[in-house]
Amino acid sequence: MNPAVLRIAAFCDGNTGGNPAGVVIAESHPGEADMRRIAAETGYSETAFAMPLGDAFRVRYFSPESEVPFCGHATIALGAALALEYGNGVFDLQLNEARITVEGSCENGNMSAALQSPATRSEAMPAELLEEVLALFGYSSTDLDPALAPARVHGGADHFAISLNSRSRLAAMQYDLDAGRELMRREGLITILLAWAETPRLFHTRNPFASGGVYEDPATGTATAAFAGYLRDIGWPHAGSIEIHQGEDMGAPSRLYAEIPPEPGSSIRVSGRARIVED
Repeated sequence: MNPAVLRIAAFCDGNTGGNPAGVVIAESHPGEADMRRIAAETGYSETAFAMPLGDAFRVRYFSPESEVPFCGHATIALGAALALEYGNGVFDLQLNEARITVEGSCENGNMSAALQSPATRSEAMPAELLEEVLALFGYSSTDLDPALAPARVHGGADHFAISLNSRSRLAAMQYDLDAGRELMRREGLITILLAWAETPRLFHTRNPFASGGVYEDPATGTATAAFAGYLRDIGWPHAGSIEIHQGEDMGAPSRLYAEIPPEPGSSIRVSGRARIVED
């Protein structure tokens, strides 16, 4: 018998939008093959599986096609689910490659959560690889924002971050899913983050997730944490926090908030609202 799967949208905009995730909280994890099957049957970009382990919860994340080391929106959904199950609080999570926390809250039917990401880091993207990535999306160097150099960014998982110089070019994003899957898996990427800076503290983003068999994610907490760490690395004037608007081009408006402490490489706090997805 399959364990119960909660369906919760993370980083929603009020009562709409957000990125739905499956959440399974059980005394033990199903077998790996079963977790892969349940994630595929659930049909969302990620399903989080959590079980008690000492003073923490052991968590694994599965997309319809692969396991990933860390997923932000599924962690926000998990934080909301843990608050529903155990009451408001901060919960320790043991991931495959890191130990983090998520704070969950449910007050008067309003759910929210905030995660503390793993350590962040970033590095420049080689020129030949940048050309390949731009070609995947039909972009050229003239579409790039010169103030935000393309980079490989990490905040629990690896992503490429590409900043564009106009909202219209971001809206025009398109690519071949199979070609994107091959590139992302070859480079060990979870997503490619495409961004446009409306202001120094407000960004619009899109996140192709071909590595997991998903054309686009409407809200991506891991990429937001990694991008926030990158902004800190380059001395961007973020004044301690940024807001991300994602999913608008998919009809699933999402709002993500990242708090950026000054210490290089330190954890990013990513927060947002959550809601139960009605069947």
